[in-house]
Amino acid sequence: MPRKACATSIHSTSCKASEDRDVTHSQTRIRAAVMRGGTSKGLYFLAEDLPEQGAARDAVLLAAMGSPDARQIDGMGGANPLTSKVAIVSRATRPDADVDYLFAQVVVDEARVDYGQNCGNLLAGVGPFAIERGLVTASGDLTDVGIHMVNTGQVAVATVQTPGGVVKYDGDVAIDGVPGTAAPIPLMFRDTAGASCGALFPTGQRQEVVNGVAVTCIDNGMPLVLMRAADLGITGAESCEQLDTAPAFQAMRERIEAIRRIVGPRMHLGDVRSRTVPKMCLVAPPRAGGALATRCFIPHRCHSSIGVLAAVSVATAAALPGTVCHDMAVVPDSDAPLLGIEHPTGEFTVRLALGMGADGATLVTGAGLLRTARWLFDGDVCIPNRAWARGEKP
Repeated sequence: MPRKACATSIHSTSCKASEDRDVTHSQTRIRAAVMRGGTSKGLYFLAEDLPEQGAARDAVLLAAMGSPDARQIDGMGGANPLTSKVAIVSRATRPDADVDYLFAQVVVDEARVDYGQNCGNLLAGVGPFAIERGLVTASGDLTDVGIHMVNTGQVAVATVQTPGGVVKYDGDVAIDGVPGTAAPIPLMFRDTAGASCGALFPTGQRQEVVNGVAVTCIDNGMPLVLMRAADLGITGAESCEQLDTAPAFQAMRERIEAIRRIVGPRMHLGDVRSRTVPKMCLVAPPRAGGALATRCFIPHRCHSSIGVLAAVSVATAAALPGTVCHDMAVVPDSDAPLLGIEHPTGEFTVRLALGMGADGATLVTGAGLLRTARWLFDGDVCIPNRAWARGEKP
């Protein structure tokens, strides 16, 4: 696995590659960036700087993040699924995209890397990263980057501000869950229905009863199981800490996981006991002027906000009749409604594109949303020799 000198850097200057092996520390240095994408944070790698897919690459990612360890004290992870994420970027392998983006969820407290889903938050950083690393050339003040989401095969388009050919990170856009403001990065999605499960409603029903609870199983970019919070004996306004740790909610947590394991095979996801999908989402009437209130689990801890593609799936369910949340949702009467998906730290706005099928039924034909990203660090992550025990050395 040769180390490559970078073509560009965060300051648009050339940088010097370090040696393949740091003899003093007996560790392998691998070039990486740390970026905030939306309300998540993770390591961004060029695919060519990592081992090929398999045990060796997983070992590198686990060591880089410090897993398995609940504190991730010996790695770059932040002891939370939202900060234990990896984006692997390369030149596109299909003509309708500029780059390939493979998302890896590094499980915090298990020696496991999950590739079974997309991450729309880290997606926000892929466009800037691709430009900074020289995979995409900036074109004017705004540069559209077509991103092939390898995990599910869909393509998204990110619009990056590039005045003077340089990525701009500062701006005046605020998103809930992130302090301060930054430059906007609009994301547009098409054809995300059934990205992981093969159909928008993979069980063939918009609503069904599982383990005594009415659920909607949906996949419009992220496999979700929606349940009314009231059906589980809560209001939907509880804090993440309460939902994660309060003894009073232990029975609820166990019931949610039981439902997840039942519907996994029905959603064509197989045995999901060791998978991070489907996500589980409790819905309630809006409390702050949005379309719907949510508390999402990823899959066992309550998300402090909501994932990008999870928000798209929730908004889709809210807009379509027959789901567990349609009747409680506030959906504007428009062909392109803006839906505010409320979450524990604020609101996530999704714009849906609606159409009509041959049978007259409402269809969701696309979705757009606004994220921000910031480059935090550029350098080398050091991988100890013991990490290569699971595969060949680079």
